[in-house]
Amino acid sequence: MPDRLSAAIARHSVGLWSDSAVPHLTLVTLDEPVPSVDLLYLPMVCFTTGGAKRIVAGDRSWVTGEGEMLLNSVVAPVTATFEQVPYRSVVLRLDGQLLADLLLELDAADPPAGPGSGEQIGAPITPELLDAVTRWVGLLDTPDDIRPLAARIEGEILYRLLGTPLGPALRRFAVADSGAARVRAAALWISEHFAEPLGVDTIAKVAHMSAATLHRRFKAATGMSPLRFQKQLRLQEARRLLVAGNTTAALVAEAVGYVSATQFNREYRRAYGLPPGQDAARLRRRLADDGRKSVAIRPASR
Repeated sequence: MPDRLSAAIARHSVGLWSDSAVPHLTLVTLDEPVPSVDLLYLPMVCFTTGGAKRIVAGDRSWVTGEGEMLLNSVVAPVTATFEQVPYRSVVLRLDGQLLADLLLELDAADPPAGPGSGEQIGAPITPELLDAVTRWVGLLDTPDDIRPLAARIEGEILYRLLGTPLGPALRRFAVADSGAARVRAAALWISEHFAEPLGVDTIAKVAHMSAATLHRRFKAATGMSPLRFQKQLRLQEARRLLVAGNTTAALVAEAVGYVSATQFNREYRRAYGLPPGQDAARLRRRLADDGRKSVAIRPASR
C-alpha cells in the first residue's frame, strides 16, 4: 500500500509542490537534495510516504519520515530541510467547518482539556488512514469520481485522524472561540499585517487575550513570541524578494516594514549567516546549479 500511494503521488506531481483537482489535496515530490526552504505553513496534516523532512519553527524542530504524519494547526513561518530523498508526501489542508460538522455528527464537539494552542503533533500513519489517503489520491486517476467522492473520503480521513494522537488538537482546532482558535486568529492576522508596526497589545486585542496570556499560548503554539513571529515573516519575505528580483536590500527592508536598514541587515545576517546581498547571490547560484529556482522563492504554504 505505501508503494501504491507513493506511485500515485509521483504520477500526479508536477514539480516540488502540486496542487490538485481534489479539494484540499496537495502532493509533494522531491527526487534530489535542494537547499533549505522558507515556507508559510497553513493548518494542515502532512502524510509522509517516503524520505524525511525537518521542520524548524522558532525554538522547535520536528523530523517526519516515511510512515509518519504531522499536524500543523496554526499559520507559522517555518524552514524545511529535506533530510532524505526521494521524498513523497500528501498534504491535507484542514477545513475547519468540515471538521466541526463531523464533530457535531459524532456528538463530540467539546474539546478535550489541555494546553494545545495549535501545536504541531506527529504520529505514525495507521493502516486505516493509509488506505483512506491512498483512495483519496487515487481519485486523480478517475477525475469523474472527484466530485461525488472526494469530500466523503476526506471526511473519512478526518474521522480516522480523530482516533489518533492528533485527535485532541484537531478537536481544539475545530472549536470556535477556544484558546487555540484565538491564537490561530492572531497568527493569521500577523501574517496579513507583518509589514506594519505592531505591538503586543495590538495583537492581544485581536486575540481577545491579555498580553501575558497571548505570549504564553502563542509561544506554545508556534515556538516563538508574537513579535519574533512577525520578524520571521519579514525576513522570509525579504529573502524571497531578494532572490526573485533585481532590487536592493534597502528597498526590500522598507517593503517588509523595517525603518532602519542597519537593523534589517543585522537581523538578516543573524538569521541567514550572510548580509542580504551576499546571501541572495549565494542562493541564486545554488538554485541555478540545481535548476530549481522556484523551490526557495515560492511563497508556499506546504
